[in-house]
Amino acid sequence: MSERLLGKKALITGGASGLGLAIAKMFVAQGAQVAITDINLGGAQQLSDELNAVRQGSAHAFAHDVASEQQWIDVLSQANEAMGGISILVNNAGIGTMGSIEDESFENWKRVMSIDADSVFLGCKHAMKYLKENQPGSIINMSSIAGLYAAGSMAGYNAAKAAVWLLSKSVALHCASSGYDIRSNSIHPVFIRTPILDGITDALGLENDKQRDHVLTRGIPMGRIGDPDDVAYAAVYLASDESRFITGIELKIDGGMSAQ
Repeated sequence: MSERLLGKKALITGGASGLGLAIAKMFVAQGAQVAITDINLGGAQQLSDELNAVRQGSAHAFAHDVASEQQWIDVLSQANEAMGGISILVNNAGIGTMGSIEDESFENWKRVMSIDADSVFLGCKHAMKYLKENQPGSIINMSSIAGLYAAGSMAGYNAAKAAVWLLSKSVALHCASSGYDIRSNSIHPVFIRTPILDGITDALGLENDKQRDHVLTRGIPMGRIGDPDDVAYAAVYLASDESRFITGIELKIDGGMSAQ
């Protein structure tokens, strides 16, 4: 075990699978305690048990609908008590969706905004009092390269992830001007091998995942889909004291896509 996050106490939403799972594992490997929250409590508990088998007391699991303000209030309180504080917030929970401005329904638009954007507002707002008590603190908000570059077929997702991008900057400036030693940054991955890719094959009308990967990597100079650990390592850096003078940035993990 390394000690880059020794003594840190992190709440990670959407931690039962995908990027949240990779980040939780990496944080514990680097010495942190983690509160894994997810609407899938069984998956969160399974990961918590796995991590505690390696290092007892390193992980806790909580059921959490990130679109519910009351659940945010309750889960933060419970995680704070379980870990003896919260110094890192990772707003990772989210869903993917495709639909143009003509095709997207208002019902689905509201669902995407609620889970992908409103949840980040609620997390930052209600975690602030705990982060202030456990400075230095770090907020890491999972946006997407789709929050910086638009596609005609992703109206709702583009809008939600762009909201996360600028909200992260607003939070960063608020904390800095208030004299808080709390940083806020956003991460912007391109396509990563997580369950969020599962529905893209059918959505694109392709025959198999190999065809999907070929289509998705055409615009990525490094020519591959990203791995969850590519994002987890970046999250470790932003959570650690190594990045104490970094706030309000958007960290692109995109294999060079945005450099074109």
